[in-house]
Amino acid sequence: MFRDTPQAQQAQQVPQDPQRTARPRGAAVRRALALAAVPVLLVAGCSSGGDGGSKEAAEPSAAPSSAAPSPEPVKFTTLPDPCQSLGRDLVQEVVPKAPPGKNLGSKDADAYTSCLWSGLDDFEYRALSVSFRRFDSDTGLGSGDERATEYAAQQVEAATRDESHKGVKDSPLKDLGDAATNVAYDTAKKDGKKSEDYREQRTVVRSANVVITVDYSGAGFEDAKTPSADSIGKGAEKVAEKALSALD
Repeated sequence: MFRDTPQAQQAQQVPQDPQRTARPRGAAVRRALALAAVPVLLVAGCSSGGDGGSKEAAEPSAAPSSAAPSPEPVKFTTLPDPCQSLGRDLVQEVVPKAPPGKNLGSKDADAYTSCLWSGLDDFEYRALSVSFRRFDSDTGLGSGDERATEYAAQQVEAATRDESHKGVKDSPLKDLGDAATNVAYDTAKKDGKKSEDYREQRTVVRSANVVITVDYSGAGFEDAKTPSADSIGKGAEKVAEKALSALD
């Protein structure tokens, strides 16, 4: 066996300084801990911010404003063809020798339609118009029925307040639609230099959101007699009934 040299023995006998060896190890540990703490703080900060964001997102937003009210549904959404609403037999009964009715036209046939018939049988003249007016519900203006009620009143008022109408008599008409009114009157119309006397009646009928306005008039030219108020009134009511059935 080889013996240790004196230098080797001396080196083995030299004790190591505990403080010298401890300092580097302790400094390294502290540096390692310090470096390890950095990502921990960063992770904690990110986690804190993330949680805060999640809480804000989870918080319920302000309650949305209530939805606008919907208009009330209406009974009638379309209108019949006014010129086809009466049938030829009835037209010939109230307006003898009348040609086919003249549709007065409308930009919106689902809201307003009107037809005119006129005829001369010898010297007996008759004229008839039938108009349908329909209303939709409007949240600002009222229901279709309410708007139709207002319009029907306007139609009656227009006939009763016209200063050219004489001997005006208005009366309710029972058992026709939801409400009905007759307005009978006399008027004079000029034909050139000559004036002719006319007997007329307006019958206004409301059914739900639709108003039917019937204007019926007659005159006797030359030696013919002016028709009676009774015959004009019965003719207007008969037309109104038929127009109402066409609506239904």
